[in-house]
Amino acid sequence: HQVIRHKIAEMARLTESAFSFAETLAYQLENGVHNEIGGSMALLKVMSSKTFELCAREASQIIGGSSYTREGKGQQVERLYREVRSYAIPGGSEEILMDFAMKASRL
Repeated sequence: HQVIRHKIAEMARLTESAFSFAETLAYQLENGVHNEIGGSMALLKVMSSKTFELCAREASQIIGGSSYTREGKGQQVERLYREVRSYAIPGGSEEILMDFAMKASRL
């Protein structure tokens, strides 16, 4: 179905963007660019958390009612959907991290 393909494409686009951003920051760290990378790291965490949250929500929409069961084909989606916020909160809330990133960029 076209709507499901669109949802999956959007999840893939966001996931690939976050992965590319992570690879860029890893490359910078490996090559000695340690100055002022904290703001970018904070933005990466925010981007990754928001991407994970969207992907969990969209996967739940695609699977439907099965995503509310703790067994069967919806088990993994149910667990991810339930725990998505617990992954986002440690290390700082999104608002605090975005504020930190903007202060680090001096904007």
